[in-house]
Amino acid sequence: MKDLIVATNPKSSFAESIKLIKTNITFSSINKSLKVILMTSPESGDGKSFLVANLASAFAQEDKKVLIIDADLRKGRQHKIFGLERENAFGYSNLILTVAQGQNALYNGLDSQIMSYIKDTNVKGVSLIPAGPTPPNPLELLASESNQAILERLKKYYDIIFIDCPPALGLSDALVMSKFSDVNIVTVSNAKTKVDQLEDVKKNFERVNSKIDGVVINKAKVKASSYSSYYTNDKYYTDNNLKTDY
Repeated sequence: MKDLIVATNPKSSFAESIKLIKTNITFSSINKSLKVILMTSPESGDGKSFLVANLASAFAQEDKKVLIIDADLRKGRQHKIFGLERENAFGYSNLILTVAQGQNALYNGLDSQIMSYIKDTNVKGVSLIPAGPTPPNPLELLASESNQAILERLKKYYDIIFIDCPPALGLSDALVMSKFSDVNIVTVSNAKTKVDQLEDVKKNFERVNSKIDGVVINKAKVKASSYSSYYTNDKYYTDNNLKTDY
């Protein structure tokens, strides 16, 4: 629970920063659909999964029904953030494969089996589909028609769906998933992520006719009094750092 600051300490300065990002996303999307939000980063360790979990909690506090899909089929960690087991038989990789093999009636309108992959979390209003076991072909699964069918079906049941994707440099998973998303956000690390890395991510999205809609600067140093009880050395802050260009 230590990562779920918005849920455990909703009046903290960090929670207020997350809520500001949520507000920016909402108002920036007034003239278009806001159902599926994709989060990625240039490299691992930039804090995208941490931010996804807290943004999902912020939306849920406004009585939104929120689902997080851990689409990082290689190194997904949403189950750890929420204190759940990474079940080998019930993860997103399993779900896509099951639908692809025609082992359930998803295409025929029966959703009971897809719902069995959705886990309740300890945050009211937030559900999760963990990554599941790492498949030999993550990109192929994410690019499949079965994955698209699953996402279209899930959109009928949730107000907001967050897709936690792998880093966008060196892997194409986030680019493939961007064709299913309404908003694409990139998390970068303060004093670590280089400008040319962010530029490379932008170019990668443009190659697949997508775009980066916002950037969150993570891991900026703040005063020790902010919320150092949660993080001793790496203090996370996002003071109005979602730069929108919708």
